[in-house]
Amino acid sequence: MKAAHAAVRGGVTVLEIVMSTPGALEVIEDLCRTYPSLTFGVGTVLNAADARKAIGAGAQFLMSPGTVTEILHDLEESQVLYIPGVLTPTEVLSACSAGAKVVKVYPVSVMGGETYMSALKKPFPLIPMIASQGIKIGSIRGYMETGASAVVLSDAIFDKEFMTVGKFSEISELASLATFEALQAMK
Repeated sequence: MKAAHAAVRGGVTVLEIVMSTPGALEVIEDLCRTYPSLTFGVGTVLNAADARKAIGAGAQFLMSPGTVTEILHDLEESQVLYIPGVLTPTEVLSACSAGAKVVKVYPVSVMGGETYMSALKKPFPLIPMIASQGIKIGSIRGYMETGASAVVLSDAIFDKEFMTVGKFSEISELASLATFEALQAMK
């Protein structure tokens, strides 16, 4: 929870808490209560039951590493955005045909990073894509220039060593650097 607050202090306005985080739902509840003007969601949602729990905790969006069709159908009429994970053109088409409005390209870095993002985006210029996995501060602009609508910076901001030893001011600093870079990339 302290790490999430540190990221917000650093300027992050959209934050995903992964379902495997200890107390993830309590963290979402706390963040939504403390920062009602910001956007919080739950990631690594693998089934509809967890999706319902996350929404009950206040999640405004859900992400999965793949497409969970049951979640997609459950949220068709909802204000909660579901962002399924995709990796191939076939998966992009399948997710969008099933109703996805936005997709998460995961794991983008192991497929070639920015080069892969550019290639995948080319046949789908109107489908918003979020680049996820292995993205570092310093490469945000590159991903945005290749067509990513947003990037997931989990390990880049939530450095495992800083988390372990409680260096939350350093997490705030990383969040601030990432936020600045993202704002510059959007100009």
